Amino acid sequence: MPQSAASSSGKLSGGSAFTRRYRTRALTSHVDESLFGSPKLHSTADMRNHPEGENERTRSLSHSAPSSKEPKSETIRIITKDLIRDLRIPSEDPSGQSVILSSNEFRRIMAESHVPSEEEKTARLEAQRQALEEAMDAAEQRKAQMRQADLSRQKNQNLSELEAEARDRAQYLLERANTLRMEQEDEVKKLNELIQKVQCHAVRDVQIQERKLNSAEWLAEEKRLDAMMEVERRQALEAQEQIEQLRKQQRIQGKMCIIDQIQTRQEEKLLQDEMKEQEGQQLLENMERMQMEELKGIEKKKEEQKKLLQEIQKINEENLLAKEQKKEEERLADLRAVEYTRNKLEREAEYEAEQIRIKKDKEKEVARLRALQERDRDHKAEQDEIRARRNQEAAAREWRRKEKEQAKRKLEVEERLKAARLEQVTHKEHLLSIEAGRERAEFERVLRAQQELIEREYEKEEQRQQQIQKHADAVRQQVREREMQAVTQRREMFRERERLEEEARNRRARLDEIKEKKLKELKAAGLSPKYYKEVERKACVLP
Repeated sequence: MPQSAASSSGKLSGGSAFTRRYRTRALTSHVDESLFGSPKLHSTADMRNHPEGENERTRSLSHSAPSSKEPKSETIRIITKDLIRDLRIPSEDPSGQSVILSSNEFRRIMAESHVPSEEEKTARLEAQRQALEEAMDAAEQRKAQMRQADLSRQKNQNLSELEAEARDRAQYLLERANTLRMEQEDEVKKLNELIQKVQCHAVRDVQIQERKLNSAEWLAEEKRLDAMMEVERRQALEAQEQIEQLRKQQRIQGKMCIIDQIQTRQEEKLLQDEMKEQEGQQLLENMERMQMEELKGIEKKKEEQKKLLQEIQKINEENLLAKEQKKEEERLADLRAVEYTRNKLEREAEYEAEQIRIKKDKEKEVARLRALQERDRDHKAEQDEIRARRNQEAAAREWRRKEKEQAKRKLEVEERLKAARLEQVTHKEHLLSIEAGRERAEFERVLRAQQELIEREYEKEEQRQQQIQKHADAVRQQVREREMQAVTQRREMFRERERLEEEARNRRARLDEIKEKKLKELKAAGLSPKYYKEVERKACVLP
């Protein structure tokens, strides 16, 4: 239902819009909408007040649309320079009211519809450019007059001492700055470099002359030093001969001393040999005495060893007696241990026999008790059987009771389920009725939203037309401004070229002045004419 209603409303709105618009043949064509009056739109208040009537009308149109055929309307073809369009003549006024234009509105529309030709555009732009140039010329003339008036006023005005001093200082600083700035020029740098090279050559010539003079003086000094060295050499030779004589005498004296020392040493050696013989004789005597003493000591040691052997034999005999006594004691101890073991075995045999007797008595008692238990067990089995039968009957009764209760509960649950199903059916029917109301309200809301959307589309289209017009005006204004800027730039270029030419002439004059000044300074410094002419020639060749 909502979809069919929405589609029918869309068709209706499309048909009404189609009757109120014309079909264009080109995308860039525009028409003043005021020619056709303002379209009549259904207000949202009426739609809200009569939603049911609107729904009925929409439904009737949607049902009748397939059966009815749209009558063929009359059209008029309009052919212009840029497009061909067909205007459909409606059978009746689509807006419901006629449009009457005033004469002013009609003239405005005619003026806006006029398209200027290229000649008219060019003439208008040329007139604007000429007006701009005249205004700029007048402004420049006024500026020149004002500057001239300021200069004349400054010249005629009397200056005080401080102002004159400040002016002189400023003039000096300005000249100094200009001089330093000119020193940075390439031509001046090349001239300075040339002057420095010439000065270097002059200094080198002076250094060469000084070097020649120094060489002559150095040769004379060398000759004087050679003569002095020859005298010193002869004196040194004489001194060397005297030294050789002294050394020869010293060698002779040394030889005599050595001979005396050899004789003295031979005599000392003879004395030492005699003393060694005496010491050897005494040493032999001492050795014989020591050998005799050693023999006596050996005999004494032998006697001591004999005594020691006798004592050892005595100790061994005593040890043998002690061992025999110990063996006898061990034999007696073994006999006592055997007797103790035999007695212990006899006691253990008696204890085992007693334990066997006690065990037999216990087995007899156990057999008697087991017989008594068998009799008791038979009686208990009978009692247990009776008790089990009773328990089984009680369990059967309990099971039958539980079955009855379970069947009763099942019936109650089924009754409750039936009641719940009935309640669910009722609730579902209620929800369906609520949902139907919601769908109806949603359909009405969608219908209202579509009508509002159509109104917004009309407003957007109108705003777009206004923006297009504003954009076109802005583009035309930008074109005019750019043309004026181009004219201004051309004038500035001409003025800049004249200014650069004037600066070049002034710069050339200053460079010539600086060259002349530096050449005069170089000549006043007393430079050789050869180098001065070379500098002058190269300075003239510089660009």
